[in-house]
Amino acid sequence: MLRIHFTDTDLARTRVAPGPDPLWEICTSLHRLQTRHGRWAYADWYRTARDRLRSAHFTHTLRTLLLPLVPRAAYFPDFLTPPEASEGLDSGLDAILATPPSRVLAEVGILGRTCGAPAWAPRLAERGMREELVRAMRTYHDTVIAPYAEHVHARVEAERCARARAVLDHGTEGALRNLGPGLRWQRPVLHTAYPKDRDLRLNGRGLLLIPSYFSWGSPVALAEPTLAPVLLYSLTHEPHPGTLPADLGSGASLAKLLGPTRAAVLHATADGATTGELARAAGVSASSASQHATTLRDSGLITTHRRSSSVLHTLTPLGATLLRVSTRARR
Repeated sequence: MLRIHFTDTDLARTRVAPGPDPLWEICTSLHRLQTRHGRWAYADWYRTARDRLRSAHFTHTLRTLLLPLVPRAAYFPDFLTPPEASEGLDSGLDAILATPPSRVLAEVGILGRTCGAPAWAPRLAERGMREELVRAMRTYHDTVIAPYAEHVHARVEAERCARARAVLDHGTEGALRNLGPGLRWQRPVLHTAYPKDRDLRLNGRGLLLIPSYFSWGSPVALAEPTLAPVLLYSLTHEPHPGTLPADLGSGASLAKLLGPTRAAVLHATADGATTGELARAAGVSASSASQHATTLRDSGLITTHRRSSSVLHTLTPLGATLLRVSTRARR
């Protein structure tokens, strides 16, 4: 069990990452390659990732360099997920290169004691070896993460929208109260299942919540308690029904494809909306807005989450892509 202890200052300083973290997604996707747990949620990605990696002749590097360093176990080195990655892949990889050798050796030592480190791991203290690692991480990202970037971004943005609504309706504690089935908020402590029994005291530093597409199961926190606190947690995965309408790329408008009212409802969900807000945006009654939302949800374009006495509608990756393509077509 992991227990994260909040003060009032920590609640005020808790925030959600601005988007997918590329290095966390690299590490958690490497975990997906090492287990069948949750395979159904990533079936398409898993099949295409294996094919892409083989085509890129990257399988050997994957097995001998990346997977041994990021085992699906209780620990992998914290320096692989620096906070600079929130600014993009390049910034994150530069931060890995800039990691002090003493820290690299210390964390490789922890890996060796807890999970077993490869014999070459201490050489990561040498810049040349870290440059090789960074090249491998970039190639892996470009090969199997980047092709899914729009899908991952849309899922994370929908989660950010849901968290923002929870804060507006119930404050930060409301956002912490509904993070997922594996987390339980009991003021002033957030409890979650964890590989080892641990207490993390924020002590006024706040907490960065990082929703992750490729994470599955228990949330993840940095092992070193002196680092800026983060909690990586899994998105809720559902089957992805539907495909984009075949004629959308020809310049067809949403109004033509969906009808003007339903198109207005879809647009209104871009930043998340309750049924009442959908009704006002489309100029229809609440019951009519609910019917249109049901149709869009059945088509795989939006998803609906119940929040206390109301519901929040947000775009699915398919719906977000539909809006983006439609916007480009009108330009």
